[in-house]
Amino acid sequence: MSDTEEAQYEEQEEEEEEVVEEEEELEEVEEVEEEEVEEEVKEEEIEETSEENDADETKRRLKPGFVPGLAPPKIPDGEKVDFDDIHRKRMEKDMTELHTLIDVHFEKRKKEEEELENLTDRIETRRSERADQMKIRAELEKERQNKQAVEKARKEDGEAKKKANDDARKKMILSNLSFTGYKQTQPGGKKPTEREKKKKILNERRKELNIDHMKEEKLREKAKELFEWLHQLESEKFDLQSTQAKQKYEVTVLRNRVSDHQKVSKSIRSKRGLRK
Repeated sequence: MSDTEEAQYEEQEEEEEEVVEEEEELEEVEEVEEEEVEEEVKEEEIEETSEENDADETKRRLKPGFVPGLAPPKIPDGEKVDFDDIHRKRMEKDMTELHTLIDVHFEKRKKEEEELENLTDRIETRRSERADQMKIRAELEKERQNKQAVEKARKEDGEAKKKANDDARKKMILSNLSFTGYKQTQPGGKKPTEREKKKKILNERRKELNIDHMKEEKLREKAKELFEWLHQLESEKFDLQSTQAKQKYEVTVLRNRVSDHQKVSKSIRSKRGLRK
């Protein structure tokens, strides 16, 4: 596994751990809120039971035959207290508060669920973006390696061709030197040089170009004809140079073979002489 893949795997694990931790925190918060609501409901029930006990106690005290230790205060007419109405109002108030707490709890729960969903969407988006980035990086790295391989192969081919050309040039120079030395040793009259031969051939082929009387169309045709002729001459020159280089290389190879053969034959003769 490469370093980039390990880093990607570690980042994915960290993101998953963060998501799990956030979910656990949300669950803990929800449990705490539910416990608080249950405690509040229990407290309200205890208060209600205590109020009911108080109301029963007061009723029992008001029953005939019950002799309280102290005489109850006299309530003037027109100011009678309705305990049932007070209890009902208290119950309505408690129920209203309970419904309010429940609504607040569910609104908070809904908000937390929306935040969790948004967080999950962000994590998924980040993962997809990171995967796309890793894919692009891998493609760029692959392209860079391919370019390096092509450049290396091209460089090696160029060096090999250059070395082969240098070797062929050296052998050609040596063969020319040996061939000129061989020609100088041959008897005979003075022969014309290559420059003189070339000059003579050019003088024979060269013709005066009279274009004063030609019109524009004729001049274009003549220029086109001369261009084609030059193109043909260049192609023939290239073919001749290639043939000459090939022939010189073959001559050099043959001369090297002859010299190697002569060396081997001389060594064999010397060994035979020593044996005798």
